[in-house]
Amino acid sequence: MAKHTAALKVGLALLALSMIGYILGPPLYWHLTEALAVSATSCSACVCDCSSSPLLTIPTGLSNGSFADCAKHDPEVNEDTEKNYAELLTEELKQREAASMEKHKRVDTGLLEAKKITSSYQKEADKCNSGMETCEEAREKAEKALVEQKKLTSMWEQRARQKGYRDGATKSTVKSKSSSQVA
Repeated sequence: MAKHTAALKVGLALLALSMIGYILGPPLYWHLTEALAVSATSCSACVCDCSSSPLLTIPTGLSNGSFADCAKHDPEVNEDTEKNYAELLTEELKQREAASMEKHKRVDTGLLEAKKITSSYQKEADKCNSGMETCEEAREKAEKALVEQKKLTSMWEQRARQKGYRDGATKSTVKSKSSSQVA
């Protein structure tokens, strides 16, 4: 019984720790990722010499204007990227939460089944114990009846011997003795 209580305490402690991790884990994760993202984006600006003339010149109609401002930091693009990243992380968090809830349901179902099976085994054990008690009572009664029967048999044997019965005597000799005693 003490082993069961210790196992129950350990199980409850693990459950409490996992619930604390489940509740506090995501906010801590987000704070850490934000701190790392801030430290990663605060790097120095790119150093490139865009003013130097290239070896090949591209006609103005075919040129791409994005190369002209290669060293510029575009806050809109950075903001869109962060929004997409946040959306992706939110979606992943929702998927993990759904998976966690499904797993929690399976564990609860398993726990309920285990409780049902335990209950049925306990009922069977109670029936077995009851049957054993009944058998034990019947055995004790039979022993008492046997003792009483032995006493009764002993008493009748004693009376028979007092009346002249002997072991190994035949009927004819017993009859002749009894008729001679009567006469």
